[in-house]
Amino acid sequence: MPWKPSFEGEKPTLGWYVLDWMHEYLARPALGWYEPFTPYREQEDFILRFYEIDPQTGRFRHDRALLGRSRGWGKSPILGGLCLVEGLADVLFDGWDANGQPVGKPWTEVRTPLVHVAAVSEAQVKNTWQPMVEMASGPLLDEYGIEPFDTVIHLPRGRIEQKTSSPRAIKGAPSTFAVMDQTEEWVPSNRGPTLAQNIRTNTAKNGGRTIESPNAFIPGEQSVAEQSEQYAQAILSGRSRQKGLLYDHREAPSDTDLTDRESLTLGLRYAYGDSSGHPDGCVIHDPPCAPGHVDLESQIAIIWDPATDPQKARSDYLNQITHASDSWMTRPDWNARATRIVDGEPRELQKGDVITLGFDGSRKRARGVADATALIGCRVSDGFLFTIAIWEQPEGPAGDEWRVPVDEILETVAETFKEYQVVGFYADPAKWEGVVADWESKYGARLKVKASRNNPIEYWMNGGRQAQITRALNSFYDAVLDGGLTHDGNPVLTRHILNARRRTNRGGYGIYKQHPDSPHKIDGAIAAVLAWTARLDAVAGGHGRTTKMRAPRRLY
Repeated sequence: MPWKPSFEGEKPTLGWYVLDWMHEYLARPALGWYEPFTPYREQEDFILRFYEIDPQTGRFRHDRALLGRSRGWGKSPILGGLCLVEGLADVLFDGWDANGQPVGKPWTEVRTPLVHVAAVSEAQVKNTWQPMVEMASGPLLDEYGIEPFDTVIHLPRGRIEQKTSSPRAIKGAPSTFAVMDQTEEWVPSNRGPTLAQNIRTNTAKNGGRTIESPNAFIPGEQSVAEQSEQYAQAILSGRSRQKGLLYDHREAPSDTDLTDRESLTLGLRYAYGDSSGHPDGCVIHDPPCAPGHVDLESQIAIIWDPATDPQKARSDYLNQITHASDSWMTRPDWNARATRIVDGEPRELQKGDVITLGFDGSRKRARGVADATALIGCRVSDGFLFTIAIWEQPEGPAGDEWRVPVDEILETVAETFKEYQVVGFYADPAKWEGVVADWESKYGARLKVKASRNNPIEYWMNGGRQAQITRALNSFYDAVLDGGLTHDGNPVLTRHILNARRRTNRGGYGIYKQHPDSPHKIDGAIAAVLAWTARLDAVAGGHGRTTKMRAPRRLY
């Protein structure tokens, strides 16, 4: 699939100036001779977006950024170069020129620049530091008179420092820019999240910004990289009022097959983008860029080495965020079924489609973040799973007084029954027993498939029915793996599916949150399983015919 960066050329940005400055003053690293540093096109796209200016406020659109790419892609030279840029070049907005383009001024006109290159180990911080020192050995050395050392670069005014110290030691440092390297390794056990928070606080209070550069993280470790991805998802789903994160993560297609050379090569070409050394050039631009520096055959040899763990290969070389050890579903498996087109046929819903519903709800919070409430549908004819609505507590102050909108949920269920031919509706009644009973009274007679003889909608997903619950979970999981189930790719539902953890019990297994008070909810996953289970029962009962009507109103 083509990769489309969000930056568009007409947007005002200081990035064009930054690119010219880097080419003029910085040397390409890892060479025995001088050559000007020239970023790849996709690296240029990132810089242009990072330095984009809001024309209404004159402020940068992004106060922090994440650049996530495969190991060896070239993150370290780009970020090392930006450290030098932030310490020396005109990177603060200073108005508009006669042509309406932004112009900049150096940090030295505001305060003494202090740039940090941070990691949780000395070996990690060297990833950015070493190429940065090599890049500074060109014209920059003579033009600006900088003094590079092993742990500090002295600028004419200010300095660039390594930071691998404790969060307490770095607290309050007057930094103006910071790079946080390999944040997939910044986890609670090494106090990485606290270190990251202190660094962001330091730079923000001085008007500065940060960039982190992770490889793919392991879900469930609560690394800084994982927290940033959750922030990006909150922005995407409208749960966060703040939208200052530039989240630039690219991974290989979910259906990349590690055992098939053609599939693996294409996945590597996509993950490495312009850095790919494939003789046909990149696959993310049309026409393709020239071959880059990464030898894909060497990567394939490592991936196919019997000593290489497949999950490690996916995270390091395909940059795929896969799964924790107790995850129920892997991200590649789930994302591979996200489609609205199958065999050339559109999967858009039509009014009157025969569907089933799944519901899982909450009422009030106990501690922390309230559980979500989800209503998921599944078209009987082809197993297309779609998100009708997921109600979640907003992040930040907006969520302080939030309560589950019961009236809105009841109205949404009623509208769904009007829009579609609902032949099955399974709902976990926990905390909603009265409402589920009302639904059974109102809709039970018209349903073609029923959860039980006496309770057509009530379907408990915990308690003493563990064998039945395990069968439902297995059926859903197997349908994802074999392609019998497709879904709309809704990011909130995806997040809930990937949050689910698998744990065995006496009667089989169940899916749970990481811990009871976890803010990472799975209610959408429960509702999806219920909708799928009702769909299987509908298929078994021969209920799949559709009456064509107008397209429905989407509710998310």
